[in-house]
Amino acid sequence: MRWIWFDRFEEFVPGERAVSVKNVSLAEDHLHDHFPGFPIQPTSLMIEGMAQTAGILVGHAKDFKEKVILAKVKRATFHQIVRPGDQIRFDAQIEQLTDIAATTRGEIRCGEDVVANVDLVFSHIDQNMSGLEFPEENFVFTDEFMALLQTYRQKDADKIKL
Repeated sequence: MRWIWFDRFEEFVPGERAVSVKNVSLAEDHLHDHFPGFPIQPTSLMIEGMAQTAGILVGHAKDFKEKVILAKVKRATFHQIVRPGDQIRFDAQIEQLTDIAATTRGEIRCGEDVVANVDLVFSHIDQNMSGLEFPEENFVFTDEFMALLQTYRQKDADKIKL
């Protein structure tokens, strides 16, 4: 099973920017335990939502041919909490893209309020210089994942071309 931490893309500009949204709901089991009686969306899952949004943007920039993995959380600064009933937006922008890595700058918003700033570094592990060998198949962007990704298309296919 693959966990996806956003509900849909609202904007996707290949090689530049992706915006996805997540509707936070008490229907999600993890909210019942974090914290009982005062449920909030865990910051780690918001970082993961940003990593997925930005990672797909980075993967798309290389036609999903590279195995793109999160290498580092460069910065994650949180300004407020997110509660059930809130909708959050993950806005990811590519800062730098090279053959071996990519850096992204991200902002998470709830309405007009900035919830967090999350800057990430991704590695294209097939281009690593450590001498490690990885499987030939793309275990990040699998056929199953690519089929799932197609379900995120909006009605307006001109805005989002995945």
